[in-house]
Amino acid sequence: MRWSLKAWAAAAAVTAGAGIALADYTDGVIKIGVLNDQSGIYSDVTGPGSVWAARKAVEDYCKANTCDGKIEVVFADHQNKPDVGSNIARQWYDVDKVDAIVDVPTSSVALAINTLTREKNKVFLNSGAATSDLTGKDCSPNTVHWTYDTWALANGTGNAIVQTGGKSWFFITADYAFGYALERDTAAVVEKAGGKVVGSVRHPFPGQDFSSFLLQAQQSKAQIIGLANAGGDTINSIKQAAEFGIVQGGQNLAGLLVFITDVHALGLQTAQGLIFTESWYWDLNDVNRAFAKEFAAANKGHMPTMVQAGVYSAVFHYLKAVHALKSDADGAAVVAKMKEMPTDDRLFGKGTIRQDGRKLHPMYLFEVKKPSESKGPWDYYKLRATIPTEEAFRPLAEGGCPLVK
Repeated sequence: MRWSLKAWAAAAAVTAGAGIALADYTDGVIKIGVLNDQSGIYSDVTGPGSVWAARKAVEDYCKANTCDGKIEVVFADHQNKPDVGSNIARQWYDVDKVDAIVDVPTSSVALAINTLTREKNKVFLNSGAATSDLTGKDCSPNTVHWTYDTWALANGTGNAIVQTGGKSWFFITADYAFGYALERDTAAVVEKAGGKVVGSVRHPFPGQDFSSFLLQAQQSKAQIIGLANAGGDTINSIKQAAEFGIVQGGQNLAGLLVFITDVHALGLQTAQGLIFTESWYWDLNDVNRAFAKEFAAANKGHMPTMVQAGVYSAVFHYLKAVHALKSDADGAAVVAKMKEMPTDDRLFGKGTIRQDGRKLHPMYLFEVKKPSESKGPWDYYKLRATIPTEEAFRPLAEGGCPLVK
């Protein structure tokens, strides 16, 4: 099978320390599996860069702390398919003794991994998938949702656009769990703020030709066309919208999930003026810039995305919890320890993890710069607003998580 060849051919290990006598690590090893898109539509957003970030977190943690035992990082390509992702995860958990899976873009895959991880009592550190259901109706004592989610994206971008006059919306939505959740959460924000959703259309995932969907959006006369998709789908939607002259015709595009790699692929001439929400940007402070410099040197000059930064941060905190417990054997116990301990790492700083598994930190509303405003390579964003931690994510009581009492 293709997935198994990729999984084992790509496997790599990071070793730290040697003394395992005092700790209860399964097979004497803390094993972390990075499961993501290594070659497809989300490979720039996550992919090899997330593997590097996980390894770097292990390296940095063990420089600053005494690491009992050996720590291994392995990775595989889930091809954005829930069945492929589940097969890899089951093999990892049952045979290869992987203790935690990290990243997992594509919400349909993440929801499958969420269920399997709970069944096997392991740990799922989600950075790449967006669906807010992971801390809502599908929350689990074995899962932490780290970087962002559809509620945070909708609350940041949707609310900001409605407040500045974008009252009528039409959605172009990726036809799978992530797209549904992003459209749902954004529509709720738009309507609460006094706006109106006039229609929507769903496109295949991944998509190539968006012309018919854009034509429907154009004919709707909506002020805002909300792109409830990501990665290559967002890039292609925006490029083809430019060919249709949609913005010149008086409608505006809202990128509901935009990554710096998308802006890089589009170029500032095409992407300028896009407003969107992210949890991390490489040029916000000196610490982020130092990390980005290391990342770029190892990843063909690319700057890290918020997902890749989230992988680093999640793995770092996971290792803190495992070493505090001196055990990785009980996944739910490890996650409980992660919730008990304040989060504090070089990229996301101080924060907490809520009862529903939601990692809390500020979010940021950005706008893509005009070409004349950019001072150099990857200088793409200007900060419009900081969304404080207490406002950035869905209130705990509103998610419907069965763990919340």
